[in-house]
Amino acid sequence: MTKRILIILTTIAVVAGFAAAALAEPVIPTLSIGVGKASKPGDVSTVLQIFFLMTVLSLAPGLMMMTTSFTRIVIVLSFLRNAIGTQQSPPNQIIVALSLFLTFFVMSPVWQQVNTQAIQPYRAAQITQEEAFRRAQVPVRKFMFSQTREKDLALFINLSKLQRPRNADDIPTLTLIPAFMISELRTAFQIGFLIFIPFLVIDMVVASVLMSMGMMMLPPVMISLPFKILLFVLVDGWGLVIGSLVKSFG
Repeated sequence: MTKRILIILTTIAVVAGFAAAALAEPVIPTLSIGVGKASKPGDVSTVLQIFFLMTVLSLAPGLMMMTTSFTRIVIVLSFLRNAIGTQQSPPNQIIVALSLFLTFFVMSPVWQQVNTQAIQPYRAAQITQEEAFRRAQVPVRKFMFSQTREKDLALFINLSKLQRPRNADDIPTLTLIPAFMISELRTAFQIGFLIFIPFLVIDMVVASVLMSMGMMMLPPVMISLPFKILLFVLVDGWGLVIGSLVKSFG
């Protein structure tokens, strides 16, 4: 009887030990990815679509900067910060976030057309994937053409050694995108130059006053910065700059 009790107690102790070990070390599931034999052609097509989607998502930030109003907006806001003289205010995160939301605002009509003409018919299985992609390009290309100078288009057409296009449809998208980018850079620098002028005048006036007072050792930037901030606030500078930026895409 005593031996049986000892055997039972020993068994209970061993089971309890295994249970405690299992609770102390929880089981973590593993995930494995392998290459197997496809049972039907649709399996291969689905995998290729997934890889294509992942590639597009990884390039999405670059595509957004190259085909939208983001480039012009973020450059102008950076010029504005440098013109005022506040090197870290507003921070880079605020400038980028504001540029993103302004881009969404400016591009919303274009993206609504893409959604109506391409995405919704494709989701309803009314058109093929190739047709949806072709329809989605139309509003985006129309926006880029409206903001691109003919001189920049001619430059990249000559560089690509293409034949003289009869209309806008004959210009490839890969030729249109860099032309649109340098046109946006040119426009952004023009707006930045106009923004710099009033602040430059304030710096010159303050520097002249300090020199006339014999205070040449005092940095003019230290004195002109409060006046530039005050002027910018009094004239509602943010409203003027943002309003001019949005209207420049009209």
